[in-house]
Amino acid sequence: MSLDKYKGIFPAFYACYDDNGNVSAERTKQLVEFLIEKGVNGLYVGGSSGECIYLSVEERKQTLEAVMEAAKGRIAIIAHVACNNTKDSCELARHAESLGVDAIATIPPIYFRLPEKAIAKYWNDISAAAPNTDYIIYNIPQLAGVALTLSLFDEMLKNPRVIGVKNSSMPIQDIQMFRRQAKLNNKEVVIFNGPDEQFVGGRLIGADGGIGGTYAVMPELFVKLDQLLKAGDFENAGKLQDDIDEVIYTMCSTKGNMYATAKAALKKRAGLELGGVRAPLLNLEDGDEVIVDKVVSLVETAVKNWIA
Repeated sequence: MSLDKYKGIFPAFYACYDDNGNVSAERTKQLVEFLIEKGVNGLYVGGSSGECIYLSVEERKQTLEAVMEAAKGRIAIIAHVACNNTKDSCELARHAESLGVDAIATIPPIYFRLPEKAIAKYWNDISAAAPNTDYIIYNIPQLAGVALTLSLFDEMLKNPRVIGVKNSSMPIQDIQMFRRQAKLNNKEVVIFNGPDEQFVGGRLIGADGGIGGTYAVMPELFVKLDQLLKAGDFENAGKLQDDIDEVIYTMCSTKGNMYATAKAALKKRAGLELGGVRAPLLNLEDGDEVIVDKVVSLVETAVKNWIA
């Protein structure tokens, strides 16, 4: 089985709302088209950047349906389907498979500290609800409160549908450890780098590509960064990572939520109106527009410098 379709740049897709704060299929499709035109390899739909824990099951279905309708098989689609209970997660997994997504992904259950056997059962039950679809584990311990341990990974590798990990833990060593553990289990996997600020480090230590929450603001820069790494131009890759990180640090300096900043930047960059963010996430506040302008300026300058 070839995992090549999962390699490269996968923007973590944003929730797109209408002027009343409801999920907008039209705006969702516009964002899909923008990202495809920029050359991304795939999309990661319904994760943290998609404000998944603040959307209903039905809203998450609506978003994925609009994405699949717009993408039309042109790129790989990974659908994050985890809810904080098995029943709803399985419903989203079945729905995702019915739409023909390439893979589903899940975080562990949050809030209660469950034993590993309970987490494994949760994940395997979701996988069983989409038995013909690849499965990716999402490791983000700093938010989920639960880490993907090597013993838990060993258990999940017994599931033939498990083909990889989206690793958003900060130590890039984890990427190396997961790849080594899969090798010990005689299994080929794909590993995605999660933290956008360390894309170069993650790729050099063994990640096949990346899934990131800031990619959509500057997709062509991450596509270029991936190209530089593939070409072995590590010096310029490091310089471009520096430019990208300056954008990210600026995005994180607004008083509003970073995803509100990202959507405002896309409105200025590309004329995309994607709405705000879902409460209790904070929308932009007084003074934040100046920072958004700086984000856009930094991105456009980097694009001019790096994209022929």
